[in-house]
Amino acid sequence: MRIEEYDLEALVEPLLDWFSGHARILPWREDATPYRVWVSEIMLQQTRVEAVKPYFERFVETLPDIQALAGCGEEQLLKLWEGLGYYNRVRNMQVAARQVMEEYGGTMPSSYDALLKLKGIGHYTAGAVASIAYGKAVPAVDGNVLRVISRAAADERDIMKQSVRTNMEEQLQKIIPDGRAGAFNQALMELGATVCVPNGEAKCSECPWEQLCLAKREGKITELPKKSKAAKRRIEERTVFLIRDGEKVLLRKRGSKGLLAGMYEFPNELGYLTEKEIISYVKKMDLTPLRVEKLTEAKHIFSHVEWRMKGYLVRIEEPTEKKKELIFAETEDFKENYPMPSAFAAYTEYLNIQLLKERLKKME
Repeated sequence: MRIEEYDLEALVEPLLDWFSGHARILPWREDATPYRVWVSEIMLQQTRVEAVKPYFERFVETLPDIQALAGCGEEQLLKLWEGLGYYNRVRNMQVAARQVMEEYGGTMPSSYDALLKLKGIGHYTAGAVASIAYGKAVPAVDGNVLRVISRAAADERDIMKQSVRTNMEEQLQKIIPDGRAGAFNQALMELGATVCVPNGEAKCSECPWEQLCLAKREGKITELPKKSKAAKRRIEERTVFLIRDGEKVLLRKRGSKGLLAGMYEFPNELGYLTEKEIISYVKKMDLTPLRVEKLTEAKHIFSHVEWRMKGYLVRIEEPTEKKKELIFAETEDFKENYPMPSAFAAYTEYLNIQLLKERLKKME
């Protein structure tokens, strides 16, 4: 069945009644300004609600408005975002903030079409900001909404197709209740996030649509929504180097474009290097390796690539002359001063533990 053949209107009141008693208390809902809604929606892309909460609080406390975001330095911006991943999201936010400063005098536009013209804002985010912050009667269709509507109407079309998403937006537009667009869109999202969850684990007995849902009636909950498989991730094997000069560790800054642009990282190379190759690699930096120690293996998954890493601690002699391009950071505070992607979390944690052990040893 297609959603045009289903009575979507019948879903509205049960959904809103349910939402009034089941809406989670979330920091961005307490004061749903356009800026706060926008920041939360960008953060929530591909990140769980519970994980986002502390990041959101820290971000809006440091950058409370569009003007502050527009003027923030890159390293502080990336540091505030550190751990959320997909760093282009926050870079695009800053570009959009500068657009708003230049074109709208620092006030987020209320028009859905105007919001769409801002960098990094797509149909869903534009719909969320326009409806939640401004009460505009426009849909906000994300993965949760696609899932709950597909199941309710037993719609077996592929939700990865843009034509299907567009069609759902058009059909939902027709049933948005007057004066309650924000509540309606949030209720749909909430239902998908807390009750009609993915992978066939739906809590149907808690759902306000239990008697209205065709997927439930037809036993198709585990089959819907239909979703074509994403392209297979590329596997990259990498060797990561923790090069230490006393209590300092060597970092390098990635380029201004591409994956993790502008972030700091531990030096690393494609492929698994032998100990001999590692020593040669360090010597090419005009550094003198003293000892090489194998560390833990780690894995990090990006949207399109998976890093499988082998780490090595390399202790070096104190350089007689330090090259400007080599960044030796104090292990005690490099996490605060140098934005580093969570891909290296296993090695960052190792350094924290090592530093503590060394200090305790000195106290003996």
